[in-house]
Amino acid sequence: MFTSCSATVKKTGRKSEPLTDVIQTQFKMKTLMVFDFDHTVVDDNSDTWVIRSLPSKTLPDSVKKSYRKGHWTEYMGRVMKYIGEQEVNPDMIRSVMETIPFTAGMKDLLTFISEHKSTIDCIVISDSNSLFIDWILQASGLHTAIDQVYTNPAKFNELGYIEVHNYHSHDCDQCPVNLCKKIVLEVYLSEQSDRGVEYEQVFYSGDGRNDFCPTSCLKGNDFVMPRKGYTLEKLLATLQDQKDNTSLRAKVIAWSSGTDILEELKASIKF
Repeated sequence: MFTSCSATVKKTGRKSEPLTDVIQTQFKMKTLMVFDFDHTVVDDNSDTWVIRSLPSKTLPDSVKKSYRKGHWTEYMGRVMKYIGEQEVNPDMIRSVMETIPFTAGMKDLLTFISEHKSTIDCIVISDSNSLFIDWILQASGLHTAIDQVYTNPAKFNELGYIEVHNYHSHDCDQCPVNLCKKIVLEVYLSEQSDRGVEYEQVFYSGDGRNDFCPTSCLKGNDFVMPRKGYTLEKLLATLQDQKDNTSLRAKVIAWSSGTDILEELKASIKF
């Protein structure tokens, strides 16, 4: 399920093709659904949810105060080391992660996507980690809806502690040091184009500040769907208010539940 890509990209985005090539590959034109994970697919933060596996259900101040802005993955490494030192076994961590709630309507949305894979591709780009996302999706039975997950790789080390590593390095000054979602999306679109897969529309759904950067690579026929009341919606509203704004071309439609996204998706592809 998980893959990686280089942060240095020579060709990005959807490239133009001769008309004959477009006609030849037209039968492969699809819709792409892109999800953030925390506070989007699931209705909480998976990185903080794991703290529930501790007997005390909380972290000591020494760990809490070690966070540095923009270095969340580094901080989560210390969190997971502390959890391991408390002798919380992997099965306990997994069982706790499997209890995280899905956002309302999201299971119906993912089920719809899984039933229409010939028409809809679906990827997750998240600042969580590969173990947490895989456990949660597998437990729900909804993993078949997702074609690829792009996130920070995680594994158990020789001590039985979870190690989390940066997804990649990059030069984007808008994003945390471990992940630029715009780069990930641009690489994905370019690689799909090389395979002969073009997207008529991209739906990007997220909630946070790190979902803002990738919105600038969306086109006029695409949709950016911020969760109502969260940071991404506020950032997009500020951008829309700027008279000289040229970086946001996609249509903005806010959502409260997965049902809202499903209705827009169905209307767009005329189901």
